[in-house]
Amino acid sequence: MLQPMKFQGPCKSETINVEIMGTITAPESRKSWKWDNNDSETWIEFCHVNGLVISGEGIIDGQGSSWWNDVGEGHRPTALRILKCENFQLSGLRHVNSPKNHLSINSCTGALISNLHMTAPEDSPNTDGIDISSSTQIDIQHLVISTGDDCIAINSGSQFINITDVFCGPGHGISVGSLGKDGSYATVEDVYVRNVTFTETTNGARIKTWTGGSGYARKITYEDIKLFGVKNPIIIDQQYDALQGKSKAVKVSDVTFRNIEGTANDEKAIELNFPPAYYAHLLAFRARYYISEVENSDSGSASGNRSATNFVSTLPSILENVKEVMFYC
Repeated sequence: MLQPMKFQGPCKSETINVEIMGTITAPESRKSWKWDNNDSETWIEFCHVNGLVISGEGIIDGQGSSWWNDVGEGHRPTALRILKCENFQLSGLRHVNSPKNHLSINSCTGALISNLHMTAPEDSPNTDGIDISSSTQIDIQHLVISTGDDCIAINSGSQFINITDVFCGPGHGISVGSLGKDGSYATVEDVYVRNVTFTETTNGARIKTWTGGSGYARKITYEDIKLFGVKNPIIIDQQYDALQGKSKAVKVSDVTFRNIEGTANDEKAIELNFPPAYYAHLLAFRARYYISEVENSDSGSASGNRSATNFVSTLPSILENVKEVMFYC
């Protein structure tokens, strides 16, 4: 059993190697956790450790079940947090049953995350696989993630994020956001998600923002995506809080969904949910799709008081090769 631990840099060596071959286990019950300075946000943290390399065939077991039943009581810790590190690598490990996020990457520059396996029960709350914020040049590849929340969440301040060869499910998909909560200014740009398989997830490719916020989410691409029984294959939700009467919103632009195929468990393969004030911004929409082996195509726009959600409601629930959907606002 390992109590919460923080590795604080900077370090003299240019490279710091950490190899995990066995199982690291968190305290089983909440009462047995011992915190320094009442800091209950993380279990294992590396801060200001540049050139960090974490590898091995071991397991990081957060034993989160005692936390999941009391979601509203106190802060639940992230299992592994990488904070303010440059040029780090993480590979080979299994991450299981975190109380909250399995891996958080905050304020980092330059990272390679590869060959990880992350698992938690489908009903475990807020157990994101990877949560990224205020970071740049993050490469994620060759992962299997099955959790109770986002497989990967890309939050404000993130740019140049590349995600390839990921199996996601169950979970809530790969999300940009949420952005703009409590009226905040949020930015995300240059995100590329490719060769991802979603299996029985709540969402596939998702962008989510809060009304009342500001900023932008732009230059985002989801490409070569396979879907198996996904409820919401493609969703842009700019009313994530479902509150009405707020005129501001994070601007979403230059978004591309290309070469997506598979099956959906809902009538709407593509859902767009914008606040009323944003209907005045012309939304160009182009899609090519197939229904029963007969090719069809739609192109048009949603503006004025017309609901963008209704505009796309006729798209098929069977996504048999949606070639390209582009949004420009």
